[in-house]
Amino acid sequence: MSSTKIPALLVLQDGSVFRGTAIGKIGTTTGEICFNTGMTGYQEVFTDPSYTGQILVMTSDHIGNYGVRDAEVESGSIKIAGLVCKKFSQQFSRKMESYSLDTYFTENDLVGIADVDTRQIVRHIRDAGAMNAIISSETEDVELLKQKLNECPDMSGLELASTVSCDSIHTLGNEDAPLRVALLDYGSKNNIARCLLERGCYVGVFPAKTGSEEVLAWNPDGIMISNGPGDPASMDYAIACVRELVEKGIPTFGICLGHQLLALASGLTTYKMHHGHRGLNHPVKNLVTGRSEITSQNHGFAVRFEGEAMDFVELTHVNLNDSSVEGISRKDKPAFSVQYHPEASPGPHDSMYLFDQFIALIEKYKS
Repeated sequence: MSSTKIPALLVLQDGSVFRGTAIGKIGTTTGEICFNTGMTGYQEVFTDPSYTGQILVMTSDHIGNYGVRDAEVESGSIKIAGLVCKKFSQQFSRKMESYSLDTYFTENDLVGIADVDTRQIVRHIRDAGAMNAIISSETEDVELLKQKLNECPDMSGLELASTVSCDSIHTLGNEDAPLRVALLDYGSKNNIARCLLERGCYVGVFPAKTGSEEVLAWNPDGIMISNGPGDPASMDYAIACVRELVEKGIPTFGICLGHQLLALASGLTTYKMHHGHRGLNHPVKNLVTGRSEITSQNHGFAVRFEGEAMDFVELTHVNLNDSSVEGISRKDKPAFSVQYHPEASPGPHDSMYLFDQFIALIEKYKS
């Protein structure tokens, strides 16, 4: 990118306008605006499929200063719809870096804006709530951008998981491993499979719209329901698949979107949050052990713990900031889930025990 800065605009659905300079590809992009409070791991965040369809505000002042490393991705490409940051570094320094973040953005057609007051934008989102937004470095015509923004679909009711899932069934690891785990890919992060492989599992990865019969035909010892983007309530196909697999009594573990799908399959409901949880420092209490953990989170929908389903669903984790549901387990089936990301990398490792808990559950029921 040349040293000459190109003007860019960020326009929110409520009419708010922020002026800055272009980063990445020169163009226009739309999506739901949200923010992440993490100070490290921007590359892992940008490639997390759960961010599909979202314009991301990074609250850390400096973005790009340690460049990009090819190994530090959570999927095959950048998944955010656009980036908003304060200071974007063209220079980068790290022993094992590959290239600059700006080059990475340009090669992946990612449109962004820098040199804006991200504190002001985050405070605005916290007060007004999540909403759609548009970034453009092609035009400074605010009225034209507002018209384009009106064409952007609302995240509520939007099914996105099938657009980021794998195309076909494939396997990872050693076929002779003692445990076979079916990973339902609704936008899975790479590190979920990695955590399973490290624990001696042979992993079968199944596309989002795979039916339960096809999953069962693979003869899994356990079911992992992945994270992913979009509104879980719009995923009838996934809710049905999860319900049928859980009813078979196969040990099941859900993460983030997978947590919401297990809840919906168990008779609970979900709702759109005011501005969601995204960052590396969210405190959660484990109600079973009484211990608290610092967690990595990325979700704009949450589970309601109410209704008749409470008779056979146990609340296991709560958020210590807002008391929202962070984990559940079935009383009648070997199935549990958490709203946060125990596999987060980089991120806190407090919750890694959940993978060990899953493996122990599989071994118990297999024996």
